[in-house]
Amino acid sequence: MSAAGARNPGEGAEILAARAEALQFEQPSAPYLDALVAVSFRGSTRFHVPGHKGGPGADPGLRHAIGDDALALDLPQDIEGIDIGPGPTPYQRAEELAAQAYGAGRTWFLTNGATQGNHALCLALAGPRSSVVVQRNSHASLIDGLVLSGGMPTFVAPAVEEELGMAHGVTPDALRAALEQAPEAEAAFVVSPTYYGMAADVAGLAEVAHAGDAALVVDQAWGPHFGFHPGVPPSAVALGADAVLTSTHKIVGSLTQSAMLHVARDGRIDPERLARAVRLVRSTSPSSLLLGSLDAARRQLAVHGEALLERTLHAAELAVAAIDAVPGVRVIGDDAVRAAGVAARDPLRVVIDVRGTGCTGYEVAAALVAAYDVKVELAAHAVIVLVLGLDQPVVALERFAHDFEVIVRRIARPGAPEPVVRAPTPAAGAAVVSPRDAFLGAAEVVPVADAVGRVSCEAIAGYPPGIPALLPGDRITAEVIDYLRELVEVGARLHGASDPRFRTVYVLQE
Repeated sequence: MSAAGARNPGEGAEILAARAEALQFEQPSAPYLDALVAVSFRGSTRFHVPGHKGGPGADPGLRHAIGDDALALDLPQDIEGIDIGPGPTPYQRAEELAAQAYGAGRTWFLTNGATQGNHALCLALAGPRSSVVVQRNSHASLIDGLVLSGGMPTFVAPAVEEELGMAHGVTPDALRAALEQAPEAEAAFVVSPTYYGMAADVAGLAEVAHAGDAALVVDQAWGPHFGFHPGVPPSAVALGADAVLTSTHKIVGSLTQSAMLHVARDGRIDPERLARAVRLVRSTSPSSLLLGSLDAARRQLAVHGEALLERTLHAAELAVAAIDAVPGVRVIGDDAVRAAGVAARDPLRVVIDVRGTGCTGYEVAAALVAAYDVKVELAAHAVIVLVLGLDQPVVALERFAHDFEVIVRRIARPGAPEPVVRAPTPAAGAAVVSPRDAFLGAAEVVPVADAVGRVSCEAIAGYPPGIPALLPGDRITAEVIDYLRELVEVGARLHGASDPRFRTVYVLQE
């Protein structure tokens, strides 16, 4: 068994089961948040950081903006009765409750988003020159994690819906082929759900990964609510993944920049090894406000999540029907589940195909902002995407359906917009140079016309479809340059490019 799979025997199974059962009845509590409140408002004299001393030393504008109560709750770590003292401390209990709620063996609270989790996972599972399989359209923070760790990726391409330019999940067959290319891979990193709310066949991917003696890591950042209502897809933890990232702030109400990392009870990842990596990338001054918001969000999701999601799903169903009735538009529905790389769909993601209006998604989104100050999560060439929350206000959905119809009738024009720029087949196989060597190596800026055949030092993805056309360590081809230039011409955004107009690019010196 690989080092990643070395297991810590820990407590006996019976003790763990009894503890998990006990925690089930503690879900209505929020031990960290409660302890934070108890300490913050008991009148202690503060001769420790932060310098605002609970509020009095803060700028008056800040005090007015966020309130003295929030500043009073801004405590450092290592406070007796919160995160130090007889165990389990309130902080330890809060993470235990999160693990129980998600069905995980262990959970870590993250105060630098899922980005922190990806960095820790790479450090734990993808050490220098270690082989790992990575979904080509993974979040940029995963590639950054490989820069930190020195791991060597073999890329696996997602399935792509060509008409709309949407990247879906990796299929089990594609993952099997990638693992055959990289038989020494200790882990496979995949994304589910996608930015468009499409969930992959995680159970099938777990079966394939485990057959190849690799751990399956799922970036479920966009699905922190998965598994908490029968109308949304199940959590990747329940489907056999060994590690799962959830961006709690994206959907279920914690503060921006907060997330969770979960590992399976009997998975292939040593939790102590991962814990060391989490500590390495954790600030020594984590925000108590972010941590408290994670504890509170877990409580609401575990106790009231099903009821709140029921209300959101009902409101979404009514709004989708109204949006779908607007001439020239179509809401992507459950028919998408029949596509390759899609096993389920998240109804909290509303994907609207606007091609029939004769306008691009960019134009529709801009008109919504200009006329009604409506901001969507994503505008692409063919679609706009709405992200709903755990207790999505019904009034906001009703208002959007009205505003959207007015805008479409106002700006629609005969004919169809230019077709979506077709991406080259996503590069698969091993990187030419490791992301670490490419990113940290001696680089130079060259005109893109002179970059063919050179090794990229940049990660550049066009939206849509969001698949990185270049990653650090890729060999640059003429086809990729033509594709990125065409994206710029039609108004797409090049995420990660040092030169957004794509006139120059960083490459390794020869």
